[in-house]
Amino acid sequence: MLLKKLQLKTIDYKLILTMCFLFFFTSIISAQEIIKDTVIKKPVEIPSGHKQKIDGIIANVGDYIVLDSDIDKGYLEISASGGSTKDITRCQMLGKLLEDKLYAHQAIQDSIVVSDAEVRSMMDDRLNYMIQQVGDINKVVAYYKKNSVEEFKTYFSDILKEQKLASEMTKKIVDAVEITPEEVRNFFKKIPKDELPTFGAEMEVAQIVVEPKVSKEDKQKVIDRLNAIRKDVLEGSSFATKAVLYSLDPGSAPNGGYYKMTRKTPFVKEFKDVAFSLGEGEISEPFETNFGYHIIMIDKIKGQEVELRHILISPTVSEDALKDAKERITNIRNKIVNKEITFAEAARTESDEKETRANGGTLVNPNTQDTRFELTKMDPTLYSQVSNLKDNEVSQPILNTDDKGKKTYKLITITNRIDAHTADYAKDYTKIKELALKEKQITTISKWFDTKIKDTYIKIIGEYRDCNFVYNWLKK
Repeated sequence: MLLKKLQLKTIDYKLILTMCFLFFFTSIISAQEIIKDTVIKKPVEIPSGHKQKIDGIIANVGDYIVLDSDIDKGYLEISASGGSTKDITRCQMLGKLLEDKLYAHQAIQDSIVVSDAEVRSMMDDRLNYMIQQVGDINKVVAYYKKNSVEEFKTYFSDILKEQKLASEMTKKIVDAVEITPEEVRNFFKKIPKDELPTFGAEMEVAQIVVEPKVSKEDKQKVIDRLNAIRKDVLEGSSFATKAVLYSLDPGSAPNGGYYKMTRKTPFVKEFKDVAFSLGEGEISEPFETNFGYHIIMIDKIKGQEVELRHILISPTVSEDALKDAKERITNIRNKIVNKEITFAEAARTESDEKETRANGGTLVNPNTQDTRFELTKMDPTLYSQVSNLKDNEVSQPILNTDDKGKKTYKLITITNRIDAHTADYAKDYTKIKELALKEKQITTISKWFDTKIKDTYIKIIGEYRDCNFVYNWLKK
């Protein structure tokens, strides 16, 4: 039964993460605010089967409060997203809200800081998402029963700050959990043979990438453009506005180029080297990475953490350069097909992709950090490129455009296929380690709640004291 218990725990953990994601985007958690002794004039409509409650404070966690209407909003949001609420009790919903409040409360005790810049960035993302769903910000304002956009933004910024505190606290707990090979081995040994998990069909893939050559003149045009932007900012223009207008980085441009990072954040080395060489308020000279050319401005430095904004501009690739790149990669393919060179050798000597060429072009799965890709979980674009390939067949040259608009040509081949199979410790160590780590993280979070609940002021009012919570919120 060990695996079944693990699977149940994993499902519970995934449910928690899913709900966190849902709450993060739809914001059902109320921020701390002054509550007047009044009753809502227009009851919130909730799904059938759940009785309407008179609004008021039903719980305190440290300095945070939970309102009865927060639970109703939870049902509304889940229902609006197409989920079923019939199996979710008010006690379960309250339990989730209490967890989030305790995370946020403890984040403050641990001196975790969420900056105004982060909240503004989150605000922009959430508002854009909401407006895309309903088409008008005034509908969003009306949904949250606020009188104006400004009133809503003030209210919503408190919600987002609380959510970010909870998210950072959760991350701090989980990131601190490590697992040893011995723990992984013991975890696997405890699973009965008839309960071992089955892993789906997988494949290992390798690629060769050829980048079109950009002329010195085109590179200089980008450098000159970034220098002009830098000059404007130094003379008083807004870096954030320039990033929104000109940056080609889709991950940060809508937020004014904003990123928060430490030396462990997975950015390319060249970017981190420049970021950590600057002081607050400084703007870098243009510099190059494999994504293009950047300038960086430092907003804040907090210990080992840096808040920055950046602008990315890539040189335009000419049609002649694309044609030359296609000819080059076609010649490489011909040599492989004619057995003049192996795919792995060609990758090591001819590929322009630094990350894969040392390993003979072998791709690393970004979700698992190993070389296997499960077919049912593979990126759709990659799957479409390899699904019709036979073993050791080399694809025709593929023109690839990434999310930043950078164009390259590549060849792909399947180097190994793994059929669906029962878990094997030696062959599936990475996946087994992931399961073992997840179980340890769940246990660590549970212990964290047990400890912090004892040390925190918590009060639950009225009928909710009869709830059977997962954690000991009532301190019985």
